[in-house]
Amino acid sequence: MRTRTAVWYETTVRYERQKDDGTNNITTEAYAVDALSFAEAEQRITDEMQPFCSGEFDVKKIAIAPYTEVFFSEDEGDDKFFRATVAMITLDERTGKEKKTNVNFLVQAKNIETARRYVVDAFLNTQIDYEINRLVETKILDVFEK
Repeated sequence: MRTRTAVWYETTVRYERQKDDGTNNITTEAYAVDALSFAEAEQRITDEMQPFCSGEFDVKKIAIAPYTEVFFSEDEGDDKFFRATVAMITLDERTGKEKKTNVNFLVQAKNIETARRYVVDAFLNTQIDYEINRLVETKILDVFEK
C-alpha cells in the first residue's frame, strides 16, 4: 500500500460520454484531484476528463476534501474509495485525561472489510493509539495525482 499526503479537492463533473452501443448519454461523476487551488483543481479535472468527453462538459462542484492523506492500493480489484475517520488517542500530560483527535483518510479498496484492514495495516507499526470511528463508501470514482 502506498500513501500520498497533499491538498485534495473533490470535484463533481457532468459530461457527455459515448456508450458502448454508440449512443451518447450525460453522466455526473465524482473525482478527487491533487491541486494547490480551486483554479488548479478545475484545470486538472478538465485535463484528465477531456479524452473521455464527446460533447458537453461542466465542472459542477469543487470542494476542499476533508482528508489530506490517501491510501492507494496496488490490487487491481480495489476499485472503490472509502472515507475513514480515525480517532487518534493521546494523553494530556497536564490533566492525565485521554484526548481524541479525528483524522480523515481516503482509502482505496474493493469493500469495507478490505478498507478496514488497510487502515489497521497503516497503523500497525506505529506507537499511535487509535480507533476507527467511521468507514463509509464514497462516490469518488478515481483519484488524480500530480
